[in-house]
Amino acid sequence: MTITIYGIKNCDTMKKARSWLDAEGIDYAFHDYKSAGIDAAHLNAWCDAAGWETVLNRAGTTFKKLDEAQKADLNREKAIALMQAQPSMIKRPVLEAKGKITVGFKPDIYAALFG
Repeated sequence: MTITIYGIKNCDTMKKARSWLDAEGIDYAFHDYKSAGIDAAHLNAWCDAAGWETVLNRAGTTFKKLDEAQKADLNREKAIALMQAQPSMIKRPVLEAKGKITVGFKPDIYAALFG
């Protein structure tokens, strides 16, 4: 079974998620989408599974720095284009494991997935 966690190396939430996986002895691949980018196929799959409103990180500084025209009338296509152009706008982490996609990190959700 391939487990992949997507995010940004220096993100505090990513560090917590990776530490949790390490402590549980769970092998995983890490994909840093800030340095390696992310393709539209992944973003579409994540938005299908979790909804684009969940995948798009509106609380981050990258999103907040957008001008009002870019933030206006957001829809799935516009959100995916923004996230692909600036991966820092993707909520972190995104975990692909056991045929599921989990967005964000909560220890109890990870425990239920791997328990």
